[in-house]
Amino acid sequence: MRDRIKDILLESISVKEDIMRTKIEEIMEISELFIACLKKGGKVILCGNGGSASDSQHIAAELVGKFKKDRRGLAAEALTTNTSSLTALANDYGYEIVFAKQLEAVGQKNDLVVGISTSGKAKNVAAAMRQAKKMGLKTVALTGGDGGELVKLADVSLMVPSSVTARVQEAHITIGHIICELVEQELCSTES
Repeated sequence: MRDRIKDILLESISVKEDIMRTKIEEIMEISELFIACLKKGGKVILCGNGGSASDSQHIAAELVGKFKKDRRGLAAEALTTNTSSLTALANDYGYEIVFAKQLEAVGQKNDLVVGISTSGKAKNVAAAMRQAKKMGLKTVALTGGDGGELVKLADVSLMVPSSVTARVQEAHITIGHIICELVEQELCSTES
């Protein structure tokens, strides 16, 4: 068991080291999209399934509440939190449109849509990206593996260099934390 724990930790470290070597430009570009969106009065809208739903909610909460410092709330929303909307839309239309239909209702000019999928193949996240494009909104995809369909749909994509779901999810939340820290530093530097 001890050796397996070490192997898992080393695998996680290796993925993050690879991100540090190869993905800093993408993290910077995504951070700049978050900052531009919020400076223009837009909101960050996130979606994903399962662990990626949790990551969507986690990142939104960090922006709305605080990451490292007490400051004004930043506009962010996870499309994964309204169970009445999710279940009604899934029942009436099918699960594939649960995020796209919500985005159609709440998306506004200057918003940024972030789709999170460890494989990049989540059909409902892809549908949200297509809806965002129809609405003229900027899009970001956080994926793993080969990026699936999402990398073709998003304005900016970051593919975590792993196909292991757990390692991709760990990297996604690390990337989310980095983005939140950079956003907070840029937009709230004079607040305590």
